[in-house]
Amino acid sequence: MPCSSPFAAARPWPGSWSEEPPLSEVALPGPGPDWTAPWLADYRGAGLALQQRLEAGQTVAQALNALLDGLPADVQPRVRGQVLRFVPQSALDEGPGYEAFIARKAAVPTREHWHDALNGLVWLRWPALKARLNALHQQGLQTPQDEGRRGPLRDALTLFDENGAWLEAPPALCEALRARDWRRLFIDRRSLWAEARMHLVGHALMEKLMQPRPPICAHVLLQDPLTLDAAAWAGKPFAPLPVLGVPGWWPANEEAGFYDDVRVFRPSPEPQCS
Repeated sequence: MPCSSPFAAARPWPGSWSEEPPLSEVALPGPGPDWTAPWLADYRGAGLALQQRLEAGQTVAQALNALLDGLPADVQPRVRGQVLRFVPQSALDEGPGYEAFIARKAAVPTREHWHDALNGLVWLRWPALKARLNALHQQGLQTPQDEGRRGPLRDALTLFDENGAWLEAPPALCEALRARDWRRLFIDRRSLWAEARMHLVGHALMEKLMQPRPPICAHVLLQDPLTLDAAAWAGKPFAPLPVLGVPGWWPANEEAGFYDDVRVFRPSPEPQCS
């Protein structure tokens, strides 16, 4: 169901649009995300509480577990019926692989940087979705892959888990995004964005937005991800969207010329998600 949301202004990006800083996996302690940024609206309260605990000396796992313990029992993340816990990355040394470990132990191995801290916040905000992605990974692991590759299902799940977003929007916006008709999406139908809501679920995407720059692009689903079966996921049903084009998310996009930069809003074949 579409919903509207007031968005605060974001801080400017460093340097030119073309800078390509590596995904830093910023170590803790250190400056955290800007929790006032509009793309973090789903995580603002929990994010601030998490950062306070980290600044007080807790590990990422300890801080996330404290936030988890503060949730009502009926909304706590669960995997195969067990309440989830966050554990140090060293627990993964016992094996098996990351997704299998989560499924068997109902525990998420967690390192001391913002990449994993943000992943934990997604578990707290979207527990059913994260558990569903993990279950589908287990399904993919049961299918032998050529040359040790993950295969199309697990590739798609990983793309969404790391770089995904879910857009609830009126049909006219969804149609324009599917067509990559940027003018119709962001200018002609701009007023319809008051009825839309973009939910970021990719923790790597949120980490990249700690240094916002126009080319940052999300793999966007236009339907509830919990409604997709394995075959639909394997088809990679994503639409590419440069997220700083979302109205209200970036002051510069109030100027129509912002969308004329074809290095970002590429007409063909598609924007490259960076």
